[in-house]
Amino acid sequence: MQEILRTNDPVLISFCTAMLQAEDIEVFVFDVHMSVLDGSIGILPRRLMVDRDEYARARKVLIDNDVDLPAEV
Repeated sequence: MQEILRTNDPVLISFCTAMLQAEDIEVFVFDVHMSVLDGSIGILPRRLMVDRDEYARARKVLIDNDVDLPAEV
């Protein structure tokens, strides 16, 4: 698994998940239940993860749909 996005925005997570699933890219959201630790105020970001083999295609899908992704390292 490789992280493609990290954000506190639940709407952005839902939007990106829907776009990737529409392209038959399997997506996992990590750290969903971490809000229990921060008192449910949403300060801990969630991570959107994809399979390493699908990373490049997933990144292209998100960029083509104007999602602002961090530069690759």
